[in-house]
Amino acid sequence: MDRTDLETYQVQLSQVELALTADPTNAELASLRLELKELIDLSKAAIAQAEAASSSKTESRRNATAAPGHAWSAGDECLAKYSGDGAWYPARITSIGGATENRVYSVVFKGYNTTELVKASEVKPLPPNYANAAPSASNKRKLTKAEEEEREKKKKKNEKKLESKAAKAKEQMQKQVTWQKFAKKSEKKGVHIAGVSGTSIFKTPDNPLGRVGVTGSGKGMTEVAGKSKHKFESQGDDGQ
Repeated sequence: MDRTDLETYQVQLSQVELALTADPTNAELASLRLELKELIDLSKAAIAQAEAASSSKTESRRNATAAPGHAWSAGDECLAKYSGDGAWYPARITSIGGATENRVYSVVFKGYNTTELVKASEVKPLPPNYANAAPSASNKRKLTKAEEEEREKKKKKNEKKLESKAAKAKEQMQKQVTWQKFAKKSEKKGVHIAGVSGTSIFKTPDNPLGRVGVTGSGKGMTEVAGKSKHKFESQGDDGQ
């Protein structure tokens, strides 16, 4: 029995039921309806059993033809199938997900920094001589347009960063040169600028009774005001 037989029985049943609506007391039609229902139930059971057996055979065949299971871990080197062209390229596994019987691997293709999610059937171990084999240009896939644009964008971004750092360094150097020229001119005119000739602006005086102050300002130390209590004087009612 197949689905074609099942569909035929179902059509016949609908016709018998339609006839019974016109002649509900017809015993022959009632018996035929019961037989058709039994045939339909038997057909459904046979089809379900056949589909289960077919699925089991397919799974067994797949397991028999599949390569021996490999216990992958994050960080393992492998060959992974690239979705762009269906070819295999060296990659590194970054993370593992999915169920035990249906693993999904996140891989990064070497030299491209392209990340993809691949199935277990799309990952395989590196060949034994891969480490000793010299890389050839033919094994290198062509970058996609999106990858080329991303690489160009990163390149321009890095160039801008370098230009910005160089400009800041040049500006800082110019400020330093300008300050040094100003300090030298000031010294020639007899104006001492503390901190330029190695003298700290907080230099301690040689006099043990001296106090620390700003040197080279040309002014003496600010006198410390004495503390005194303010006295309020009473005034007359007229506020004078």
